[in-house]
Amino acid sequence: MGASGDSSTLSARRVVVSGRVTGVAFRWHTRHKAEDYDDLRGWVRNLDRRTVECVVQGETWMVAEMVAWLRHGPPAARVAAIQVSVCEVDPSLASFHIDY
Repeated sequence: MGASGDSSTLSARRVVVSGRVTGVAFRWHTRHKAEDYDDLRGWVRNLDRRTVECVVQGETWMVAEMVAWLRHGPPAARVAAIQVSVCEVDPSLASFHIDY
């Protein structure tokens, strides 16, 4: 992550999004949006019919932009609530993927 490998500029967030977020390609759009950023890593998965969980890690500014995007999600989604918490950077994450 990053040319220097310096983890001091890296951050990670766990984001739980609820509302109309399943059946609207939320996970696919989230992965696609994450691919806009070099070195953004993590995963997204459905928790239940109205909740999606996502872990996003990378440079702090990338994580902040991704969390901002998750506040509204893709066009067909209707985000009712979002919970964001700090989590530890996981060096084993090599990409951003959909978790099933």
